[in-house]
Amino acid sequence: MTQQRNKVRIIGGQYRRRLLDVPAVDGLRPTPDRVRETLFNWLGQELDGLRCLDLFAGSGALGFEAASRGAREVVLVEKVRNVADTLRRNVQLLGATQMQVLNQDASTYLRSGQGQFDVIFVDPPYASELLDQVLPDLSARLAADGRLYVETAVARDFAGWEVLRTIRAGLVHGYLLARESSI
Repeated sequence: MTQQRNKVRIIGGQYRRRLLDVPAVDGLRPTPDRVRETLFNWLGQELDGLRCLDLFAGSGALGFEAASRGAREVVLVEKVRNVADTLRRNVQLLGATQMQVLNQDASTYLRSGQGQFDVIFVDPPYASELLDQVLPDLSARLAADGRLYVETAVARDFAGWEVLRTIRAGLVHGYLLARESSI
């Protein structure tokens, strides 16, 4: 998704070139094009039949890219009500029936135990401790051969996870991870 003022553009798949609204909210930063392009090269351009979770969805850039590339189901979890409302409008605009937007806390959602995902995107607000809060609960929600993508503002280690790939672009540090037991 290419970023314009309060807009992002889907960069690949069925919804390619579609512009989506992004609310003007402090700290909301869509994953940059270069990072998304690299991530979906790692995951494969087509995610046909996969179940994906976009935790701390924000702009929904990663979830919309996954849906555009054939994911069977994409769950977007966003705590901020007006951001979740914008995500719902974007889902309706695209007619993306495989997408579901949940306006709730990420930790609460993870503990609800609603199945496992093939790909989980985790991009919490950079100035928070939310990543450390949810990381212990992610393994149980990731399919045995699933992949976890995490974005942070600083380089870090991930105990209990195998780091498969990394990218750094500007302030973004991206990590593609797998459970150690699945390698």
